[in-house]
Amino acid sequence: METLGIFRDVESAARAVDGLIRAGFTEAQVTSLTSVSYPDGVLVRTEQRSWFRWLALAGGLSGAVAGFGLAAGTAWLYPVQTGDKPIIALYPTAIICFEVAMLCAVIGTMAGMFLEMGLPALRTRAYDPAIAEGFIGICLNIHAGGEVAHCQPGEKPIECIGEIASLSAAEQRERAEKIMRSAGAIRVIAEVQP
Repeated sequence: METLGIFRDVESAARAVDGLIRAGFTEAQVTSLTSVSYPDGVLVRTEQRSWFRWLALAGGLSGAVAGFGLAAGTAWLYPVQTGDKPIIALYPTAIICFEVAMLCAVIGTMAGMFLEMGLPALRTRAYDPAIAEGFIGICLNIHAGGEVAHCQPGEKPIECIGEIASLSAAEQRERAEKIMRSAGAIRVIAEVQP
């Protein structure tokens, strides 16, 4: 279940985030939706690791190995003797190696891009078209009492889902709406999961 508050400016959105965290929600439950990219920590600290660069690097390296295998393997399996020259020539092999490495690096980059953006979307999320017009959305993921939440290894459930999780989902939503409205939310949208 998610609750989305729409705010006009960064200051009111930041007040809402501070109020939610002081009320017992964790920063892991709060996300920001904006059409303008703000640095990490302006509204919400995500501390999310990015695999984007590593996927591009892995694609490039695996492509270089595959390109070398393709060029050198083909020359080795089908040798053409041209005088005293080597069977596996350096420059033609390097060209094929480079081209396949770039192709696989681009494929790895695109795969990383789709993973970072969360595409394809596996579930619907709360959204308001005003976010595309420059407003700021603060989305709170509410864990109902007794709901299983995925915590990091070694992390206590109280740190993962917050102290307020002992309340029912309806009470958490009411408290979050009250905090968001007092911080200056234009409107609050509550999404109930079926």
